[in-house]
Amino acid sequence: MFSIFKRKRQQADLSWMQVDMHSHILPGLDDGCQDVDMSKHLLMRLQELGLSQFYFTPHIFQEMYPNTKETIALAFEQLHAQVGQENMDFAAEYMVDSAFAQLLQNPEVQLLTLPGKHVLIEMSYIEESKQIEKAVFDLLIAGYKPILAHPERYVYYHQRTDRIRYLREIGCLLQVNLLSVFGYYGSQEQRVARHLLEKGDVDLIGTDVHHERHVNALSHALQREDAYSYFKKCNIQNQNLFGK
Repeated sequence: MFSIFKRKRQQADLSWMQVDMHSHILPGLDDGCQDVDMSKHLLMRLQELGLSQFYFTPHIFQEMYPNTKETIALAFEQLHAQVGQENMDFAAEYMVDSAFAQLLQNPEVQLLTLPGKHVLIEMSYIEESKQIEKAVFDLLIAGYKPILAHPERYVYYHQRTDRIRYLREIGCLLQVNLLSVFGYYGSQEQRVARHLLEKGDVDLIGTDVHHERHVNALSHALQREDAYSYFKKCNIQNQNLFGK
């Protein structure tokens, strides 16, 4: 039986965050964990950092990762059978492209969502989707609540943070990657993440963990500084929206 480790609380950990609502830990689905053993290992390490509830969000991107509710549910059951915990569930991270637009046009399709019909969406890192505004509006009209994953990582927004704020103003929640705050992805990503945090424009946090390098980077960063200090000006909704 896999359980949350009882440990002496570190001076700086992620217990204040509690809920990780974005990760790629489910085995064999995308560019995250390739097998159940690695999934179990990363889950254990994230718990050691103070996280206590998890939503796994594999990519659904037709050109690269054509996952379905069935393939994701099967991977989840494989992991769940090994760890025997009830503090985890699954959704998906949808690429905003023509295939996603077709899904939204089909009234029989039910998207894989986080609690409260929240839908995690993403775009290419190098080119903004021409359909992003329409996707946000269509999701809202259909009763979903869109969340834009890691806006700080899109290079076309590095000099256009007003564009990020606009998407939030029209109803899209913003989720920043924790590693961005520590500069893991680069100085521009760090600058934009901290700018959004300073302006109070961040609604959610995710680890976006794919592999052990990400967990190592989080662990090393938390030994240097307390991540919570960067989020004090934001009304972070991880626990309110997704906590049990």
